[in-house]
Amino acid sequence: MDYLQKTADKLVSERLFAGVEWRIDQSGKNIFAGRSGFQDFATKSEIPENAFYRVYSMTKPIISVLALKLIEEGYLQLTSTLAEFDNRFSNMIVLNSDGHVAPADGLITVEHLLTHRAGFSYDFNIGCATAPYYRQAELMENGYRDLGDIISILSELPLVFNPGSHWRYSVATDVLAYLLETVTQKTITELLKNYILNPLEMTDTNFTIEPENQHRIMQVYGVRSLSELPLLKRLPHDLSKPANLGRSHPLDYPEFRRGGYGLFSTISDYMKFANMLRDGKTIDGQVILSAGMWNLMHRARVSFPNNTFRINDEPFCGYGWNLIGRVMENVGEAQYTTSLGEFGWSGAAATYFWVDPVRDVTGCVMTQYIGREVPIDGMMQTAAMRMLGD
Repeated sequence: MDYLQKTADKLVSERLFAGVEWRIDQSGKNIFAGRSGFQDFATKSEIPENAFYRVYSMTKPIISVLALKLIEEGYLQLTSTLAEFDNRFSNMIVLNSDGHVAPADGLITVEHLLTHRAGFSYDFNIGCATAPYYRQAELMENGYRDLGDIISILSELPLVFNPGSHWRYSVATDVLAYLLETVTQKTITELLKNYILNPLEMTDTNFTIEPENQHRIMQVYGVRSLSELPLLKRLPHDLSKPANLGRSHPLDYPEFRRGGYGLFSTISDYMKFANMLRDGKTIDGQVILSAGMWNLMHRARVSFPNNTFRINDEPFCGYGWNLIGRVMENVGEAQYTTSLGEFGWSGAAATYFWVDPVRDVTGCVMTQYIGREVPIDGMMQTAAMRMLGD
């Protein structure tokens, strides 16, 4: 039975998601693929071939792999400090939860940026002392603001903890992108094309979409703006109107670029990246990451005792964090079927991918719903694992 199709059809029929697309590969070859629902719920238009999705935080693993590539090329090290390349980050302060302000007791390193231990935050983090300052500065609201301007603001805002002392999901990958621009004197858009997108032939992945291709963009839904605090009371999924993205995610502004979000991609394009993560190579054997760097990337750097890995009310049970995203450390704590060492990440609009080295399986699920309350990621991964076991 096609459990993936059955699961997706049920989610669409219950009006939880407008359209869902998926693809599962084994040993780099496709074994399951499909779609359900619509590009636009109001018009009931079909999902187009090579539909574009806003992948939001699934931008982060791509930027992180780029950083590892540049480390291999000698531009910087995991131990390199942000202050070495930008003096504005040499005297940061920390705003503790009790309101006490003190000088930071260390410098932010490249490893801290990759592992979200730099002390930065996001404006939607509940209970975070610095989140109100992020919201006031509209760090996520204005996609027409230059990346360098955002970094300038961050250099003047307090950290939420001393670098290296804790973990908090944050704008660290945006800062990392800026750092990569600084050390290479090239834009993150140029670097991605040269080191990741062109070698992998990811021709449909970019921060912008040309007007002639915008008809392929999936409509995005959601009950709140990405920069708002999560609602304390769960609300039903609402497909009656598109999400209000404001100016946060421009379609064709040529200067738009970020590190933590911003890329558009298709499921076939993103699977090229996911399949590269199986062994660090392109489909024709070109090395993106050496075996040594792949191993360094894959190992957990942050562990979370007692299932404390959470982003607000969303738990990541059994997972730790490696240099590009989550990595399964304790299958005995997992909440859906997985394997030890499975890794990947997800995006704010409910996009999701995983790489399972044990079964040599990669998978990607794409939909567009910001603030989703339904665990479509775990449901679809479970369906895929069930089909692999049939």
